Amino acid sequence: MRPNDATMQLILRFEVGGGEPYYNRFLQLPTWPGEASGVTIGVGYDLGYNTQATIRSDWSSHLHAASIDRLARCAGKTGPQARDALPSVRDIRVPWLAAFAVYEAVTIPKFWRTTEGAFPAVDDVHPNCQGGLLSLVFNRGAAMQGDRRREMRAIRDLVPAKDYRGIASQIKSMKRLWIGTSIERGMSRRRDAEADLVLAALDT
Repeated sequence: MRPNDATMQLILRFEVGGGEPYYNRFLQLPTWPGEASGVTIGVGYDLGYNTQATIRSDWSSHLHAASIDRLARCAGKTGPQARDALPSVRDIRVPWLAAFAVYEAVTIPKFWRTTEGAFPAVDDVHPNCQGGLLSLVFNRGAAMQGDRRREMRAIRDLVPAKDYRGIASQIKSMKRLWIGTSIERGMSRRRDAEADLVLAALDT
Protein backbone atom coordinates (compact mmCIF):
# COMPACT_ATOMS: atom_id res chain seq x y z
CA MET A 1 0.00 0.00 0.00
CA ARG A 2 1.31 3.43 -0.94
CA PRO A 3 -0.41 6.19 1.05
CA ASN A 4 -2.22 8.85 -0.95
CA ASP A 5 -0.70 12.33 -1.20
CA ALA A 6 -2.75 13.71 1.69
CA THR A 7 -1.44 10.97 3.96
CA MET A 8 2.17 11.46 2.91
CA GLN A 9 1.88 15.19 3.54
CA LEU A 10 0.37 14.65 6.98
CA ILE A 11 3.03 12.21 8.15
CA LEU A 12 5.89 14.26 6.75
CA ARG A 13 4.41 17.39 8.34
CA PHE A 14 4.50 15.92 11.82
CA GLU A 15 7.60 13.76 11.52
CA VAL A 16 9.94 16.11 9.64
CA GLY A 17 8.27 19.51 9.47
CA GLY A 18 6.84 18.92 6.01
CA GLY A 19 9.81 17.55 4.10
CA GLU A 20 13.37 18.11 2.94
CA PRO A 21 13.93 21.84 3.68
CA TYR A 22 12.93 21.57 7.35
CA TYR A 23 14.67 18.22 7.70
CA ASN A 24 17.95 19.54 6.33
CA ARG A 25 17.84 22.48 8.69
CA PHE A 26 16.83 20.79 11.93
CA LEU A 27 16.67 17.00 11.75
CA GLN A 28 19.72 15.58 10.00
CA LEU A 29 21.18 14.76 13.41
CA PRO A 30 19.51 12.28 15.81
CA THR A 31 16.92 13.69 18.20
CA TRP A 32 15.00 12.61 21.27
CA PRO A 33 11.35 13.77 20.94
CA GLY A 34 10.67 13.28 24.66
CA GLU A 35 8.33 11.25 26.86
CA ALA A 36 8.44 7.54 25.92
CA SER A 37 10.29 7.99 22.62
CA GLY A 38 13.65 6.57 21.75
CA VAL A 39 16.46 8.28 19.89
CA THR A 40 14.94 9.08 16.50
CA ILE A 41 16.59 9.43 13.10
CA GLY A 42 15.39 9.95 9.54
CA VAL A 43 11.64 10.25 9.05
CA GLY A 44 10.33 9.20 12.45
CA TYR A 45 12.54 6.12 12.70
CA ASP A 46 12.64 5.39 16.43
CA LEU A 47 15.72 3.38 17.35
CA GLY A 48 14.24 2.58 20.76
CA TYR A 49 11.50 0.47 19.23
CA ASN A 50 13.75 -1.53 16.92
CA THR A 51 16.29 -4.27 17.53
CA GLN A 52 19.96 -3.91 16.70
CA ALA A 53 19.56 -6.45 13.90
CA THR A 54 16.64 -4.52 12.38
CA ILE A 55 18.51 -1.21 12.55
CA ARG A 56 21.49 -2.74 10.79
CA SER A 57 19.30 -4.28 8.10
CA ASP A 58 17.22 -1.15 7.48
CA TRP A 59 20.15 1.27 7.25
CA SER A 60 23.01 -0.86 5.88
CA SER A 61 22.62 0.50 2.34
CA HIS A 62 22.45 4.13 3.43
CA LEU A 63 24.93 4.86 6.24
CA HIS A 64 28.52 3.95 7.06
CA ALA A 65 28.94 0.77 9.07
CA ALA A 66 30.65 2.63 11.94
CA SER A 67 27.68 5.00 12.25
CA ILE A 68 25.21 2.12 12.18
CA ASP A 69 27.17 0.34 14.92
CA ARG A 70 26.82 3.37 17.17
CA LEU A 71 23.16 3.94 16.36
CA ALA A 72 22.38 0.28 17.00
CA ARG A 73 23.45 0.73 20.63
CA CYS A 74 20.34 2.88 21.08
CA ALA A 75 18.10 -0.09 20.30
CA GLY A 76 15.55 -0.72 23.04
CA LYS A 77 16.30 2.50 24.91
CA THR A 78 13.28 4.75 25.45
CA GLY A 79 12.35 7.59 27.78
CA PRO A 80 15.18 8.77 30.08
CA GLN A 81 17.49 6.03 28.80
CA ALA A 82 17.15 7.39 25.27
CA ARG A 83 17.66 10.95 26.48
CA ASP A 84 20.91 9.87 28.12
CA ALA A 85 22.03 7.96 25.02
CA LEU A 86 21.45 10.84 22.60
CA PRO A 87 24.82 12.60 23.15
CA SER A 88 26.67 9.43 22.09
CA VAL A 89 25.20 9.63 18.58
CA ARG A 90 24.33 13.30 18.23
CA ASP A 91 27.12 13.92 15.70
CA ILE A 92 25.90 11.31 13.18
CA ARG A 93 24.39 12.96 10.12
CA VAL A 94 21.57 11.17 8.24
CA PRO A 95 21.14 12.76 4.77
CA TRP A 96 17.61 13.40 3.47
CA LEU A 97 17.96 10.95 0.59
CA ALA A 98 18.82 8.16 3.03
CA ALA A 99 16.07 9.20 5.42
CA PHE A 100 13.40 9.26 2.72
CA ALA A 101 14.57 6.00 1.15
CA VAL A 102 14.17 4.12 4.43
CA TYR A 103 10.87 5.86 5.11
CA GLU A 104 9.41 4.81 1.76
CA ALA A 105 10.89 1.32 1.47
CA VAL A 106 10.85 0.18 5.09
CA THR A 107 8.91 2.37 7.51
CA ILE A 108 5.65 2.89 5.62
CA PRO A 109 5.23 -0.80 4.63
CA LYS A 110 6.05 -1.88 8.18
CA PHE A 111 3.51 0.43 9.77
CA TRP A 112 0.88 -0.37 7.18
CA ARG A 113 1.16 -4.06 8.09
CA THR A 114 0.82 -3.08 11.74
CA THR A 115 -2.23 -0.94 10.93
CA GLU A 116 -3.84 -3.85 9.09
CA GLY A 117 -3.27 -6.05 12.13
CA ALA A 118 -4.70 -3.47 14.51
CA PHE A 119 -7.79 -2.61 12.49
CA PRO A 120 -9.19 -5.54 10.50
CA ALA A 121 -11.12 -4.34 7.43
CA VAL A 122 -8.95 -1.21 7.14
CA ASP A 123 -8.19 -2.27 3.55
CA ASP A 124 -11.84 -1.60 2.71
CA VAL A 125 -12.16 1.97 3.99
CA HIS A 126 -11.48 5.20 2.09
CA PRO A 127 -7.77 6.01 1.47
CA ASN A 128 -8.09 9.16 3.61
CA CYS A 129 -9.31 7.07 6.54
CA GLN A 130 -6.51 4.60 5.92
CA GLY A 131 -4.07 7.51 6.04
CA GLY A 132 -5.40 8.87 9.31
CA LEU A 133 -5.12 5.45 10.92
CA LEU A 134 -1.67 4.83 9.45
CA SER A 135 -0.44 8.10 10.95
CA LEU A 136 -2.01 7.17 14.27
CA VAL A 137 -0.28 3.79 14.40
CA PHE A 138 2.96 5.36 13.16
CA ASN A 139 2.85 7.66 16.17
CA ARG A 140 1.25 5.48 18.86
CA GLY A 141 1.78 1.88 17.85
CA ALA A 142 -0.99 -0.71 17.77
CA ALA A 143 -1.40 -1.91 21.35
CA MET A 144 -4.98 -2.39 22.50
CA GLN A 145 -4.69 -3.13 26.22
CA GLY A 146 -5.45 -0.76 29.09
CA ASP A 147 -7.32 2.47 29.63
CA ARG A 148 -4.84 4.48 27.53
CA ARG A 149 -5.90 2.34 24.57
CA ARG A 150 -9.66 2.43 24.95
CA GLU A 151 -10.06 4.65 21.88
CA MET A 152 -7.94 2.24 19.83
CA ARG A 153 -10.33 -0.58 20.73
CA ALA A 154 -13.32 1.58 19.85
CA ILE A 155 -11.81 2.43 16.46
CA ARG A 156 -11.17 -1.26 15.79
CA ASP A 157 -14.92 -1.85 16.14
CA LEU A 158 -15.87 1.19 14.02
CA VAL A 159 -13.66 0.45 11.01
CA PRO A 160 -15.75 -2.42 9.54
CA ALA A 161 -18.81 -0.13 9.56
CA LYS A 162 -16.86 2.67 7.83
CA ASP A 163 -18.07 5.01 10.56
CA TYR A 164 -15.79 7.90 9.67
CA ARG A 165 -17.38 10.35 12.10
CA GLY A 166 -17.07 7.86 14.93
CA ILE A 167 -13.43 7.08 14.08
CA ALA A 168 -12.56 10.78 13.94
CA SER A 169 -14.26 11.38 17.29
CA GLN A 170 -12.25 8.60 18.93
CA ILE A 171 -8.98 9.96 17.52
CA LYS A 172 -9.77 13.39 18.97
CA SER A 173 -10.67 11.81 22.31
CA MET A 174 -7.10 10.55 22.61
CA LYS A 175 -5.90 14.09 23.27
CA ARG A 176 -6.79 13.44 26.93
CA LEU A 177 -3.63 11.35 27.23
CA TRP A 178 -1.18 14.23 26.87
CA ILE A 179 -2.91 16.97 28.86
CA GLY A 180 -0.29 18.69 31.01
CA THR A 181 2.70 17.04 29.31
CA SER A 182 5.51 18.71 27.40
CA ILE A 183 4.17 17.32 24.11
CA GLU A 184 0.48 18.19 24.62
CA ARG A 185 0.36 20.83 21.90
CA GLY A 186 2.04 18.68 19.26
CA MET A 187 -0.02 15.60 20.04
CA SER A 188 -3.25 17.58 19.97
CA ARG A 189 -2.38 19.07 16.59
CA ARG A 190 -1.55 15.65 15.17
CA ARG A 191 -4.74 14.01 16.46
CA ASP A 192 -6.81 16.87 15.02
CA ALA A 193 -5.08 16.53 11.66
CA GLU A 194 -5.64 12.77 11.59
CA ALA A 195 -9.30 13.18 12.49
CA ASP A 196 -9.73 15.82 9.78
CA LEU A 197 -8.19 13.49 7.21
CA VAL A 198 -10.58 10.70 8.20
CA LEU A 199 -13.54 13.09 7.90
CA ALA A 200 -12.35 14.12 4.45
CA ALA A 201 -13.44 10.66 3.33
CA LEU A 202 -17.02 11.94 3.60
CA ASP A 203 -16.38 14.61 0.97
CA THR A 204 -15.37 12.26 -1.85
